[in-house]
Amino acid sequence: MVDKNRIIADLHIHSRFSRACSKNINFPNLVKWAKIKGLDLLGTGDFTHPIWFEEIKKLKNNGKGFYYYEDFPFIISGEISLIYTQERGRRIHLVLLVPSIEIAEKINSYFDTKGRRDYDGRPIFKIPGDEFVKEMMKISKDIEIIPAHAWTPWFGIFGSMSGFDSLKECFKDEFENVHAIETGMSSDPKMNWKIKELENKAIVSFSDAHSFWPFRLGREATIFKKCDSYLEIIKQIRKNDFIETIETSPSYGKYHWDGHRNCDFSCEPEKTKELNRICPKCGKNLTIGVEYRVDSLSNSRSDHKIKKPYYTLLPLHEIISLFLEVNMNSKKVWNLYNSLIEKFENELNILLNISKEDFLKKEVNEKLIELILRNREGKINIIPGFDGEYGKAIIGKQEKQKILF
Repeated sequence: MVDKNRIIADLHIHSRFSRACSKNINFPNLVKWAKIKGLDLLGTGDFTHPIWFEEIKKLKNNGKGFYYYEDFPFIISGEISLIYTQERGRRIHLVLLVPSIEIAEKINSYFDTKGRRDYDGRPIFKIPGDEFVKEMMKISKDIEIIPAHAWTPWFGIFGSMSGFDSLKECFKDEFENVHAIETGMSSDPKMNWKIKELENKAIVSFSDAHSFWPFRLGREATIFKKCDSYLEIIKQIRKNDFIETIETSPSYGKYHWDGHRNCDFSCEPEKTKELNRICPKCGKNLTIGVEYRVDSLSNSRSDHKIKKPYYTLLPLHEIISLFLEVNMNSKKVWNLYNSLIEKFENELNILLNISKEDFLKKEVNEKLIELILRNREGKINIIPGFDGEYGKAIIGKQEKQKILF
């Protein structure tokens, strides 16, 4: 059932050395849960952190930029934060994909001239975007630089709070050396197709996971043609030649709609405009979400000729939680999850491939089957997330009763 001619990859994750991340993240746990999820390739994350980098260096290199823990491959990756003033304050996060340990060491040496790397797996540097890309290209043309979660308000390159109105505005003469953006959970490819500037850029998806649990790891991913080479992965990104992506519904993301978490208020863009972007509860400016921001930068002349297919899926834990009507991380959910994995190999196989007939043969509850199939079609309704709060999946009576404003 699993297609052996493709690789499902999650190349944006974190180690235990990044803030707000599980302290139990290590390579054994990452490999164990990547296999349970159904992933074939991971980024190492956090190669800039000195201790984690020492652990990365223990992985076995296949000579082509894939680094193995036992039988599972990684490519060297990390996320950095650039915070600087350019007319106004800018805060952008970038994912770096790196071809080798040797190149990673050169990048780390460059960072050491700019600041510290040891305090966080996602270090902060005061380097303008264009200058940073230029310096990376001096080190190696094979380094891939991808704006992370491109639309999120605070650290996305298009973010409403500190981002830019275009890639060109950020990267200037280095624009052509940025080949892709990461959708982030609050946007999907269809939303990004509205932006003319992205017509010749790849639109990739990764999880930005802060733990190894399967409702975080691989919740968004990119599906590549089968290979065992870093350069082949990069070639597929740069030529926009990968197969497709796995997305969560944008509404599931933490910043899809506008709102105020502390006021428990959210609304869609049209309502925000009526309110002049002011929270009706506290009178302060709303945190403007991704849907509003995409609409404000969209261009009627955009004509994306390469429109990759993509899946819209919620993690299996969410579906089981809806079915059992209990917390997603409860023992009941885990017991049923483990039972399904035992029967059907891995989570993505369950979410994408198993037929209704095969579910019934293994005595899976019909209501749960219905929810899994609805999820496969992107038909689970969600109250949109806002201002740092995840969206909430709903079914049954909740769907009829949900209040949008």
